[in-house]
Amino acid sequence: MNVKTIIGRKGAGVVTARERDTIGEVAATLCAERIGALVVSNDGVAVDGIVSERDIVRGLVAHGASLLDREVGLVMTREVITCAPEESVEDLMAKMSGRRIRHLPCVEDGRLCGIVSIGDVVKHRLGEIEAEAEALRAYIATG
Repeated sequence: MNVKTIIGRKGAGVVTARERDTIGEVAATLCAERIGALVVSNDGVAVDGIVSERDIVRGLVAHGASLLDREVGLVMTREVITCAPEESVEDLMAKMSGRRIRHLPCVEDGRLCGIVSIGDVVKHRLGEIEAEAEALRAYIATG
């Protein structure tokens, strides 16, 4: 299985922000969409950064509540770790756990084509494990 499989099941839609959006606007979007990170894309195609709940919390500790009126470019991660559609789920899990990353934008030919969260990976793996368990039960039942 690969990243494309996960994105195909969950959908390729990605909620994005622009670098000039305020952190308050981004926080409101995170809450409204019930997500933990937004890809920052000034043109809707390229990945210019990513901003997570953690980035906002760190910024609030450093700058106080006035941070909410500042641009997201102040706290976003600019050197974004990404994945590719053909990347294996095992490689994706290793990248996420090794780098302590919970959200990875998926990029193909320089274009944003999806995002995968740790929750998406867990859901995918649970589905695989349930299918394996069912196959074993069926095998045992047939004697």
